Amino acid sequence: MFDILVYLFETYYTPQACPKAEVLAHKLAAVGFEDEEISEALSWLHGLSESAALHEPLNEPRHAQSTRIFTEYEHQTLGQEAIGFICFLDNSGVLPPALREVIIERAQALNESPVSLTKIKIVALMVLWNHEAEIDHLIFEELITDDEERWSH
Repeated sequence: MFDILVYLFETYYTPQACPKAEVLAHKLAAVGFEDEEISEALSWLHGLSESAALHEPLNEPRHAQSTRIFTEYEHQTLGQEAIGFICFLDNSGVLPPALREVIIERAQALNESPVSLTKIKIVALMVLWNHEAEIDHLIFEELITDDEERWSH
């Protein structure tokens, strides 16, 4: 699924440039993605749209003050790395509070506990891409950097 999400980010400049689900499924299959992986990615993206609708207004100012206390369940499901990265994005001014909540919800939808740093970065990247949020260059670099690759050299 994550390969598909990264492919969409790299292929389509904006979410509006992305074709409807049926057409996208055919395009993804033509590129070589497996049906199960395509179905999983499309379902996750559909959940992203639903989550965004639940957390309106998403266009609130980034400097809006909000304190987020993570529940014990969130600590268990997300893990320290994911929570630390969400807090990093939040403290850097990248995330309005509503988008932070969408990232948390979409990360929990992965049914992976704890969520790896690489995967939380992809989730955050897709949420920000989906909402066409402006991202500072240094933050963007942090989102697309694979930490395993960074430390293996």
